[in-house]
Amino acid sequence: MRYAETGFNLEIDLSTGNIEKVETDPKETEFYLGGLGKNAKIFWDRVPPEIEPFSPDNLLIFGGGLLCGTPALAANQTCITTLSPLTELIGFSNMGGFWAPELKYAGYENVIIRGKSPDSVYLWIHNDKVEIRDASHLKGMGSLQTQTLIKQELNEPKAQVVSIGLAGENRVYFATIEHDASSASRGGLGAIMGDKKLKAIAVRGTKDINIARPAEFMELRREVWDYTKFRMENPIPETMTINERLGCPQEMAVHDEKWHTILASWGNTRIRITDFWTPEIEKEWTETLESMRVRLIGCYNCPLKCKASISPPGQPTYMMKCYSKMTWLHGAYSPSLDFGLRIAQRAFAYGVDSISTPQVIAFALELLEAGILTDSDFPGMPPAGEVRPGTKLPPNNEERFYYLLDKIAHREGIGDILADGSYRAARRIGKGAEKFEHNTIKKQEQLPIKLGVLDPLYFLMFCTGEKVNITQIQGQYPQDPFRMRETREKFVKDWFQVPDEKFKQYFVDWHGSKEEGPNRKPNYPTVKMACEIVDWMERMHYVDDSLGICGGLSSWNKKPPYHLHNFPKIISAATGMDYDTDKLVQTTKRIRTLLRSINVRRGLRRKDDTAPADHWSKRFPELENELIDEFYKLKGWNKDSIPTKESLHELGLDYVNQDFIERGISTDKEDTPAKNVALENKN
Repeated sequence: MRYAETGFNLEIDLSTGNIEKVETDPKETEFYLGGLGKNAKIFWDRVPPEIEPFSPDNLLIFGGGLLCGTPALAANQTCITTLSPLTELIGFSNMGGFWAPELKYAGYENVIIRGKSPDSVYLWIHNDKVEIRDASHLKGMGSLQTQTLIKQELNEPKAQVVSIGLAGENRVYFATIEHDASSASRGGLGAIMGDKKLKAIAVRGTKDINIARPAEFMELRREVWDYTKFRMENPIPETMTINERLGCPQEMAVHDEKWHTILASWGNTRIRITDFWTPEIEKEWTETLESMRVRLIGCYNCPLKCKASISPPGQPTYMMKCYSKMTWLHGAYSPSLDFGLRIAQRAFAYGVDSISTPQVIAFALELLEAGILTDSDFPGMPPAGEVRPGTKLPPNNEERFYYLLDKIAHREGIGDILADGSYRAARRIGKGAEKFEHNTIKKQEQLPIKLGVLDPLYFLMFCTGEKVNITQIQGQYPQDPFRMRETREKFVKDWFQVPDEKFKQYFVDWHGSKEEGPNRKPNYPTVKMACEIVDWMERMHYVDDSLGICGGLSSWNKKPPYHLHNFPKIISAATGMDYDTDKLVQTTKRIRTLLRSINVRRGLRRKDDTAPADHWSKRFPELENELIDEFYKLKGWNKDSIPTKESLHELGLDYVNQDFIERGISTDKEDTPAKNVALENKN
């Protein structure tokens, strides 16, 4: 009997209509767990570097985490993996909600989709009954409307549905895959789903998931719940508002966004406004959020409520998560939360990423202001709005944002160019447009934040993360040292969520920089320490993404209820496998290294591991090189970011090394040109 997993994948070829139920290898579970880990192994085996994102041979893989469907608290994450049209590297994005547990109850770990349908279709998975159904009547519909109509059509109100909107159908490179209040937003995965003419996947399952040692498992679950309640009632002092309690981010519950509005940059990440927040703005935002927020909501089997049902007057009710509340305001120079919540509803219906899209639009308007684009490129676009009294914002672009959002989703006019993302749009437009494209990493737009002095920890995570996204950056180590040593000493006393006791001393000895102004240097103790902290924080994300645990109870939080002290016990009780901390750490290293190897095979090298050009106003090139060198060494990679033969062997990845040898990618040389798909040749 298989425990915590179903033992089967669902293979669907949309070109031929073939559907197969395939038994999985239990050894793969021990080696890669589930979710992201198994997705990565499937991707390595079946998507060689010669494949293009919009090739029929590119796979679209939906993977439920290993613990999804079990009673484990917050085990609800679906990892969706494919070849990203934005980065042309492996793209993976997680979404919460209810879809992954429902897939497990239907009897499947993964849904692996290949080929392309000749016409628009959706999948209906009801236990052992799997159908490819006509979706021509759903073309052009919004994501939430699609989900509602499919449930009605199937007469299955409890079915769980993922879908794309118009942007996915039109292959907008930053299109999303939506599910209730959750979405797989980054990497343009919705464009791949649209390219395959797959409008949605509906799932309904009624099967059981078996637990190897149920009494032990439920006792461990109770401990997680008890600690969660304790932390909810005892917030951590001296941390940012949304990190004081579990369930980060909690923007939909928070009114005071002063720190967020000051931290973020406005327009195409050009301007940082320090005097934006006023009592009038705070009052207006409070009234807007309270009047439009119907209720706070959470995901499957999770006590936290970090999302919200939003009902703008005159518009359909929708569910909002995370930073979407802010990004549209930053891009449009708008101080109106009413605008932010309204345009987010339209973006959700279209199915576009709330980080990339506002920046792409702001980028286009900057090109207009610079004369690189002209009024003829924007026929019928409304004029800029008036400057709001009492602020130092430039004229806002609210109506222009609606105009360009529509153009991008429909791929009309200038929107057809912008729909490929700011990196490619800049190169297609030319005439100096490239200098306005400055907040991308590996061709994907990053969160619009403008900071002062380089942060070594975030620099490393920005540069080297395979997800190319801030959600693989949030971590358990405080971002800044607490001011008083006594406070730091108090913080570490009950800090049992550390992989090694040395991290406590690291934090106690970490003090704020005494230098101010232009002479201020990065605030960190040593390069080695910075690399070890990043390695720890990154590791926890890979645990979560493979087990299906939401970062709101683990990798995003300070002192979370889940960590290395109980994850191995929970895995063992759930699956019957013999897991301890060392084995779990080794598994996450294996998954991390496999992901890097996939990207190396596609041409990724050290030159591509860079941070946004002006994310920090003060940079230190010599230090940055030293950080990269030390981090690669810690990871077991050579100086050009290629995992070495020795590290691959240690992790049981000899098959990767053999592939590298066959392709002429030597792990023993510091600078190895790729013989496959080089990133610099892909525009």
